[in-house]
Amino acid sequence: MEEIKVYNTLTKDKTVFKPVTPGEVKIYVCGVTPYNHPHIGNARPAVTWDVIRRYLTYVGYKVTLVQNFTDVDDKIINKANAEGSDWKTISDRYIDAYFKVIDALYVRRADVYPRVSDHMDDIIHMVEKLIENGHAYQLDHDVYYDISTFKPYCKLSGRKVEDMLAGARVTVNTDKKNPGDFALWKGAKPGEPAWDSPWGKGRPGWHIECSAMSIHYLGETFDFHGGGSDLIFPHHENEIAQSEGCTGHPFVHYWLHNGFITINQEKMSKSLNNFFLVKDVLEKYSPDALRFFLLSTHYRSPLDFSDERLDEAERNMERLTDVIAKTKELAKANGNEETAESRALSEAADKALAGFKAAMDDDFNTGLASGFMFDLAKAINVYYAAVHNGVAHNQAATQHAKDVLKTIMDILGILEKQWKDTESASSEEYEALMNVILSIRQEARKEKLYKVADAIRDKLGEIGIIIEDSPTGARWKKRGI
Repeated sequence: MEEIKVYNTLTKDKTVFKPVTPGEVKIYVCGVTPYNHPHIGNARPAVTWDVIRRYLTYVGYKVTLVQNFTDVDDKIINKANAEGSDWKTISDRYIDAYFKVIDALYVRRADVYPRVSDHMDDIIHMVEKLIENGHAYQLDHDVYYDISTFKPYCKLSGRKVEDMLAGARVTVNTDKKNPGDFALWKGAKPGEPAWDSPWGKGRPGWHIECSAMSIHYLGETFDFHGGGSDLIFPHHENEIAQSEGCTGHPFVHYWLHNGFITINQEKMSKSLNNFFLVKDVLEKYSPDALRFFLLSTHYRSPLDFSDERLDEAERNMERLTDVIAKTKELAKANGNEETAESRALSEAADKALAGFKAAMDDDFNTGLASGFMFDLAKAINVYYAAVHNGVAHNQAATQHAKDVLKTIMDILGILEKQWKDTESASSEEYEALMNVILSIRQEARKEKLYKVADAIRDKLGEIGIIIEDSPTGARWKKRGI
């Protein structure tokens, strides 16, 4: 198995990945709150973890990926109230929109997409356990986590507890034991969805949801937890406190956080109204270009969004599409003579694969890894030109280069459609093409270029298409019909 090093937000260093269970990798990624169409900031973790999952599978791991939907949330409730609708209608609508977007970006579906609303029993049981363990307390119909009872609190973010206030999504209550105590369960308010609980009707706090769902599907301790770097505090910090306070076991071994997408160096956010919806971006750019753009920088680094960078990504995809066509053409050609050019191509393929794997083994550095793909593409262009200039073709070298290029692209998840064999033309397309050929032949006859007209007829005959001339013009049919 590959030795893969990852930067762990928890330990603040890069260490060799060792799975909890040999040969298996379990991953939980924080998903979206479905109250609007997904923006490119939502797309980045989806694409990042899709590539990580593909690479871990490629090197031999059995991977389980879980990504949640927070379908019970203030933003969803506010949206429903504004529309005169209900929370489930809103969440269902935008969950469908999310799937449409990630499918367009060739993100392979996670193994499970749990929804908060389907896991109330797990959440309530966990809150009960935290109260029993002395980590939580009840105030009226609310339940809060007492951060003073969890000594390593803030070990993920590195913050100082004495400097902290309640998180952005935590309702401040002056009766709390500590200002930083956060809600595990919130008593029902008029017009909000609510579920029965030992503390009265209500709904869960934001953080408890992910703890309950991740443990439900992946166990009390698992390998990777991912999400945007804006989730480190308070969300992921509170997940650790809840989960370890409940089970008494380490929660997650490796925490990986992707950087922000920025607009002119400023963080993209809906509050600043400087965000871009994926569906709008895809009206101008191809899914491959957008996906490649999201992978063009290391996942932990900020990524500045601009039309110029997307234009560049589009041009790169066009160049690679041309290389794929040349590679497929060469792979079909005969020839087994080894030449200096074929040896150079094979060596370039070996170097590209080794470099790509080394970059991916170093904290999944797709920005660096993709460079080796372009190195190989350049080598294929050089070899293609050499063969067309008379150098003997070596089919084995071409096939090796093709296999390596396709392997790299499959892991990055780009240009998948271009590798598929072209489907047969439809009957309408076939008919239109033949009409064009017949019109060209007819023009040749008018110009008394009979040798050209006869050559067109004879070449078509070789592939089973018969041309019949008549006083009203030429017509065609397939032999035997």
